Amino acid sequence: EDFYRIRLIDKFNLDVMTPDLKDRDTIHRIIYQELCLGVTKSESVAAYCAIIDKLKQSGAEAVILGCTEITMIVSEANSSLPVFDTTALHTKAAVALALA
Repeated sequence: EDFYRIRLIDKFNLDVMTPDLKDRDTIHRIIYQELCLGVTKSESVAAYCAIIDKLKQSGAEAVILGCTEITMIVSEANSSLPVFDTTALHTKAAVALALA
């Protein structure tokens, strides 16, 4: 969604890249037809890694995993780019806030 993109640009002055429409369709299909159902497939891992590789070739320096289910198949171990797991980042921030 644009609200992620706009916040990253406005608040942090980041250059934000998103996958093309075909790749976004693949991402959404895998999330909703597989990951949300607890299904992980090696071909879906390969599809995500290929999308990340394409972004890297276009100049991306990291990837934001903006959906909780994506970490079921993408991690630092299999990504060609550093990953930012938004679930883990939000959890750490919530704990820090609660303990402050």
